[in-house]
Amino acid sequence: MESSSQMFPFPLLSTPIESNYRACTIPYRFPSDNPRKATPTEISWINLFLNSVPSFRERAASDNTVADAPAKADKFAERYTEILEDLKKDPESHNGPPDCIMLCRLREQILRELGFRDIFKKVKDEENAKAITLFAEVVRVSDAIEDVSKRVENLVKGIFAGNIFDLGSAQLAEVFAKDGMSFLASCQNIVPRPWVIDDLDKFQSSWSRKTWKRAVIFVDNSGADIILGILPFARELLRCGTQVVLAANDLPSINDVTYSELVEIIAKLKDENGKLVGVDTSNLLIVNSGNDLPVIDLSSVSQELAYLASEADLVVMEGMGRGIETNLYAQFRCDSLKIGMVKHPEVAQFLGGRLYDCVFKFN
Repeated sequence: MESSSQMFPFPLLSTPIESNYRACTIPYRFPSDNPRKATPTEISWINLFLNSVPSFRERAASDNTVADAPAKADKFAERYTEILEDLKKDPESHNGPPDCIMLCRLREQILRELGFRDIFKKVKDEENAKAITLFAEVVRVSDAIEDVSKRVENLVKGIFAGNIFDLGSAQLAEVFAKDGMSFLASCQNIVPRPWVIDDLDKFQSSWSRKTWKRAVIFVDNSGADIILGILPFARELLRCGTQVVLAANDLPSINDVTYSELVEIIAKLKDENGKLVGVDTSNLLIVNSGNDLPVIDLSSVSQELAYLASEADLVVMEGMGRGIETNLYAQFRCDSLKIGMVKHPEVAQFLGGRLYDCVFKFN
């Protein structure tokens, strides 16, 4: 479903939304903090965004769809760095104080104003093509696991392994540029349980006892994340009789998959009978979430998503940006799952876990 421009609150949030919901997990400041002085948390998060500037500049400079890309990439780096330094000196500048959504939005705004629409397009296309060739094998391995709980655990570990493909993390962008990433090696290297938040046993028990009517899954990155992590999990839900709604971004942001890219990916994965390795897809819907950032504020989603979600009884927020940094504590009026890998030291410290630890929060 394409998106119309009107936005609505996500209908499954606990109400009243004004007092129950804030799209920010980690408080950067408290009411008692001096409004004109950046807090230590604000400074560490601003530094995290500063550290990602070189990899964004490099991607932008090599964007051959933009005239004078190298010069414009330098301008982006200069302008964004200047704003971040301003916020350190005075957190109320640039309509602050800053939070995760604001810092992401400023970065996207500057890129778009300079004519950059999708600086990660090339790497997304390459990774999607690679992951598509592995999809059938990944689901065959899953289907061969007879024990349902073990199969669910295997699919969940696949989501974590796929979620490593995140070029918004400065360290991972560096690793990726050097060596690329192997999905199967990532599956082997998931940190052992118990994870920093680990409700997997509770989820497996629910899975064995009931079939959800409709699941809305907010998807994250392109490549292995969507194709080898989320889609095998979604296919298993379809196999159990659940309707699945995949909600993807309207506009490109970092290496997140967009609505139009996801439509294309699913079309490539289906066989001539419209099946995903033997599983009927008539109950699989793809919807434009209306979002244009790697994080999400659920008080404002597309009309189509709001309409389709109103009947859902399971919400899945996947990825560090949507599932951890903005919506870990979001309360829903139905079952919810927040799942993602911790890829920023600041998040690991806040949660009391390790870098590359896993969050699996089921309510």
